Amino acid sequence: MVNKLKKIYLALLVPPILGLLLACLVKETGYVSINLNISLDFIAPFVFVLSVVSAVALPVFLRAFFAHRMRNHKTVPELTLMKFEQKLMTVALISPYLVLPAYLLDFPAFYFLSIVLMAFYAAYFFYPSEKRIQFDRRIYRVKQLNSNN
Repeated sequence: MVNKLKKIYLALLVPPILGLLLACLVKETGYVSINLNISLDFIAPFVFVLSVVSAVALPVFLRAFFAHRMRNHKTVPELTLMKFEQKLMTVALISPYLVLPAYLLDFPAFYFLSIVLMAFYAAYFFYPSEKRIQFDRRIYRVKQLNSNN
């Protein structure tokens, strides 16, 4: 299970990293200039709030909802926990994708750095380590079927 979750994690995290590297390369070399005449007064706070919701609020809500749904079950099937962990990672790892528009549109430093901080938080906290998955298995009373999953 942990290996499958790590593959999903990498599949979700590699595209925004590569996109940011490409955006940095294109923007810093000056091959493409991005001059949008839009007001960031609304867009920057909106993207910041989206990143906080994605990295913090929605995962907390999903975890509480899952715990509430499983409260009367004596055990939770491993596949159910796997789907839950995958959904949690997918929601949380939206925030690294939000760094791209923040960088390309030259958000004010507060918003840009806050969005980057949320992306780092999501990438760190939702990494599917063996220890964290074992902890979730104990909390939700999941029987371990195979030790090499």
